[in-house]
Amino acid sequence: MSARSAARRAVRWRRVVAAVTAGAVLAAAVGGAAGAAAPQAPDQRSTATVLQHGLDDLHDLGVSGTQGLVRDGHRVTVARSGVADVETGAPMPNDGYFRIGSETKTFVSVVLLQLVGEGRLRLDDPIERWLPGVVNGNGNDGRHVTVRQLLQHTSGLYDPTGDLDALRSAEDFLAHRFDHYTEAQLVAMAMQHEPLFPAGTHWSYSNTNYLVAGMLIEKVTGDRWHTEVRARILKPLRLTDTFYPGDRPTLPRPHAEAYQQFAPGEPLVDTTVFNPTAAASAGGLVSTTTDLARFWQALGRGQLLRPAQLAELHQTVLAETVQGVRSGIAYGLGIMWIPNRCGGYWAHFGDMPGVSTLNAVSPDGRRSAVFYRATVLADPERASAVMQREMELLDDLICD
Repeated sequence: MSARSAARRAVRWRRVVAAVTAGAVLAAAVGGAAGAAAPQAPDQRSTATVLQHGLDDLHDLGVSGTQGLVRDGHRVTVARSGVADVETGAPMPNDGYFRIGSETKTFVSVVLLQLVGEGRLRLDDPIERWLPGVVNGNGNDGRHVTVRQLLQHTSGLYDPTGDLDALRSAEDFLAHRFDHYTEAQLVAMAMQHEPLFPAGTHWSYSNTNYLVAGMLIEKVTGDRWHTEVRARILKPLRLTDTFYPGDRPTLPRPHAEAYQQFAPGEPLVDTTVFNPTAAASAGGLVSTTTDLARFWQALGRGQLLRPAQLAELHQTVLAETVQGVRSGIAYGLGIMWIPNRCGGYWAHFGDMPGVSTLNAVSPDGRRSAVFYRATVLADPERASAVMQREMELLDDLICD
């Protein structure tokens, strides 16, 4: 695996596809049907044991530090393992701040679905209607790409994440980690490439979809995407520790230092300080496990969307490029359906340089689980083992 491909995996959930191609199981298990009965949650004691053992295993596999949280109704279980700083040995914070990466997409999708429910746009509107000339050139045509296709990753738009200077190597990261980007700049980079396929014919994960979605929110509302996220989701749910930092490259305290291995055999690089405008509406939010678990529980319980839009959220297509991970993986509108031994759950994943996070919620919204690790490895065997253990843990936390 090249340094370039390892760097790409640090920012996008698309690492799953790379894992399948390489023959390594690097992503979530998915299965079942969205209509399946909600799994019965284990008792508090077993939840604590399962969570702690899982996080300890991740630490033993080479992750510097990891922290997780499970909400079962109003009951909360928290655990941590490893260190927040490999130099000082400081312990992992119980509820520290971290970059949530592509889990930002679910927030953005909820905002757009709320706007649909208000009659301000339609899911089947072509992008050209709202953003003329933005999706254009080299075979890209916004007249034939809809809002729904953006949210569902069926647009065929190229993902330029791996083209960013800061993600090419450890040296490039240190030289370019403060670079500023706008959504329009990032989308323009994508337009330099031909689409992967005609819109609506296949599925392929692309950050470009949600960069355009962020621009669309601003066009419809007159406000920046993160302003609408704050007003429509964060304030009503009192998620006071979730925010978009803009150009601010540092994290509030407490937080764990993030460590990225850019290529197999290379040392870990501290990637904590990073300008998140490189991800923006596709992955730029900062949060905590407490806030994320509450968000996913609220989403699962139908507190954020009207019934019609909640049904649209859950309308899935086969995520065809990741079927080698587990048969049945499906993607809705900013949310993933993962079948497993107890039926399945809704989930999403997020990556930024040096940090990876996973979320899941039972179909009835009662039980949610979230954990993150502050190390991203490029050594194929270790990376595969870490991801396999993460997925086993996610299954165990949602199932009996």
